[in-house]
Amino acid sequence: MREIEENMMNKDEKEDIVCVLDASTYVGFWLVKKLLVKGYKVHATIRRNGEKEMMKKITSLERTQKGLMIFMVDILDYNSILEALKGCCGLFCCLDSPDKYDAKMVDLEVRGAINVIEACAQTESIWKIVFSSSLTAAVWRQNICSQKDVDERSWSDQEFCRKLKLWYALAKTLSEKAAWALAMDRMLEMVSINGGLVLGPDVALQNAQVTMSYLQGAEQMYVNGVLATVDVSFLADVHIQAFEDCSTSGRYFCFNQIVNSDAETVKLARFLSPLISIPSRHDFQESEIYAERLRNKKLRKLIEGNVY
Repeated sequence: MREIEENMMNKDEKEDIVCVLDASTYVGFWLVKKLLVKGYKVHATIRRNGEKEMMKKITSLERTQKGLMIFMVDILDYNSILEALKGCCGLFCCLDSPDKYDAKMVDLEVRGAINVIEACAQTESIWKIVFSSSLTAAVWRQNICSQKDVDERSWSDQEFCRKLKLWYALAKTLSEKAAWALAMDRMLEMVSINGGLVLGPDVALQNAQVTMSYLQGAEQMYVNGVLATVDVSFLADVHIQAFEDCSTSGRYFCFNQIVNSDAETVKLARFLSPLISIPSRHDFQESEIYAERLRNKKLRKLIEGNVY
């Protein structure tokens, strides 16, 4: 496997081409912007049913960035994925749907993940995949409140998700598991980034459906100490760092803040307004603080190891 360029390499010296699928997702768009700044050439794939506001932003970006090429793909059309991957050395896979998550959407996302990983296996130039997943693929299990440490070894229980109709969590769990199974079978190098609830500029407008899907069951996550948020800029940086660092492997929990108090809940509600409202029972005073269970030691080690 060829060596990765140094993180500090001058932008003009980079010639690597990477693919971001789907670039019309909120996280995908931020990845495209960050990768272009670092000097990568980017194949940005968008889906016909992508979030309209994000699709406008990505097509507008193409007019000003010579290193950006846009490809229209259907994740169920294997050949369209292959076309976008031509000449790329890496893939950043972000499969969030702008539509409401239901049982049908779960199946679509899993099939899409399988197609994407198989396409990577058939693309000789691809040497690393960064798969964007979610903490919801790890925190939904019965009696998780009895577990002191919830880290990368934890997986959400499929039947528990089905029982509670947690379709977003189920989609992230099954698609990530399918991606890992196929990547290992095809001997592909892959890492997954399990992000918390994504926050950032205009997130309530540009990522509304995904945000609401993530927050399904929020009260239970809150009480269990596993409701966490992550800044989109930080999340994108972690994806790129995981790609460039040849020592990365497996899953990485990625979050900035665990929401486990009334004060943090109010702060989150304000940030996501008008998507969610502040419950009237809150009097803006500190009350019970729930035990934090999420652990991200692995991510901290990655970040600390790359500080220059």
